Amino acid sequence: MAARERVMRMSVEQPLWRALAGYRVLTMLYAIAVFATSYREFARPWVAVGYFTVLCVWTLATLPLVSGAARCTKRFLTADLTVALTGILLTLVADTPERIADGRPTLPTIWTAGSVLAFAIKGGWRWAAVASSLVAAANLVQRGGPARDTVHNVILVWVASIAIGYVVEVARASERTLARALEIEAATRERERLARDIHDSVLQVLAMVQRRGAVIGGEAAELGRLAGEQQVALRTLVSGGLLPVSRVSEDAAGGAVVRAVEEPDDDGGPVDLRTLLAPFAAARVSLAEPGAPVRLPPPAARELAAAVSAALDNVREHAGADARAWILVEDEPDVVIVTVRDDGPGIPEGRLAQAEDEGRLGVALSIRGRLRDLGGTAELVSTPGQGTEVELKVPKQMSRGRR
Repeated sequence: MAARERVMRMSVEQPLWRALAGYRVLTMLYAIAVFATSYREFARPWVAVGYFTVLCVWTLATLPLVSGAARCTKRFLTADLTVALTGILLTLVADTPERIADGRPTLPTIWTAGSVLAFAIKGGWRWAAVASSLVAAANLVQRGGPARDTVHNVILVWVASIAIGYVVEVARASERTLARALEIEAATRERERLARDIHDSVLQVLAMVQRRGAVIGGEAAELGRLAGEQQVALRTLVSGGLLPVSRVSEDAAGGAVVRAVEEPDDDGGPVDLRTLLAPFAAARVSLAEPGAPVRLPPPAARELAAAVSAALDNVREHAGADARAWILVEDEPDVVIVTVRDDGPGIPEGRLAQAEDEGRLGVALSIRGRLRDLGGTAELVSTPGQGTEVELKVPKQMSRGRR
C-alpha cells in the first residue's frame, strides 16, 4: 500500500472568527433592545427603526463572511464599517440633542466594535488602527466634542482592537515557526529511516567491496578504493541531507499548513516476534525465547527484528568471525525485551561518539533510532575485553502516531 500525505492546518485565529460572528449577533440584539426600551424618547424613531432593519438584515446575511479570513474581503470590511459609521451619524437625526448631550448610546452601540475587530483579525494592528480612528472621528462628530465618556469609549476600542490585531500577527508568525519545526521533525524522521535502510544494505555492501578489493589487489583494489569513496559520500549524505522548505497556505490568515508523509497502517493483527528472530540462530548465534508466542504489532516486530539484525552485524564486523552471540527474548506484561550479547573485545570508551562524528550511524540509527521511533529504548553496555551487550525494550502497545 502506498504512503499517503497527511495535511494538517493550524490556525489559532479561527476561534476568533467564530467568536466574532457570535459577538455581532449578540450586540445587534443588544442594540435593538436598548432602542426598544426608550424608543418613545427619540425625536424620529422611524429613522432608528429603518436603520435597525438594515442592521439586522446585514448582520444575519453576512455571517458567512465572518466565518474565516478567506471570505472576509476588503470590500466587505469597507461596507461593514460604513454601516457602523452610518449608524453613529444617524443618531444625530433620530435622537434628541438633549439625549445626545446626556451621553446616551448611539444607534449601533457596541455593535460598532465588531466591525473594528474584523479589521484587526483580518489585517493586523495597522488595519485596526485605521478602522478605530474612523469610528473615533464619527463618535466625536456625533457627540459634538471630546466629552469624557466619549473619549473613554474611543480609547477603549482603539487599544483593544490594536492589541488584538497585534496578537493575531504574532500568532501567525508562531504558526509558521511551528509548521517549520514540525516539518523539520517529519523530514528528520524520514531521513533517519532511509539512513537505517541504507546502512543495513548499501553501506555494508560497499564496505565489504572495499575490504575484499584491498585483499585481492590489482584492479579489484581500485574497485575497492572507489567503493570506499562512495561509502564516505553516501554516509555524509544520509547523516546530513536536505530538509524541505516549509509550505504555508497562500493566505497567511488561513493558518500554517504542514504536510507529513505517513506510512500505511498494517491491517494484519499482532505477529509472533519469535518467527522473525528464528532465522538469526546459527552455529555461533544462540537464541533463547519463551515457549509461548511473543506478540507485537507488525511495525514494532519488524523494526525490533531489524535492530537485532543490526546488532548482529556489528558483532560480525567488530568482534570478529569467531565471536559468539546470544539473543535472549523476554516477554513482560507491558514490554518485550530482547538482549543481544557477544564475547568480543568490547567497544573502547568514546568509540561510539567518534563513529557518529565520522558518519558511521549503525548504532545511532539502525538500533537506537528504530527503538526511539517505536517509543522504546536501546541500552548498550560494553566493557573492553568482556564483550558488548545491547538491551532493546519495546512497549507492546503503540499509539497511532508512532505507527
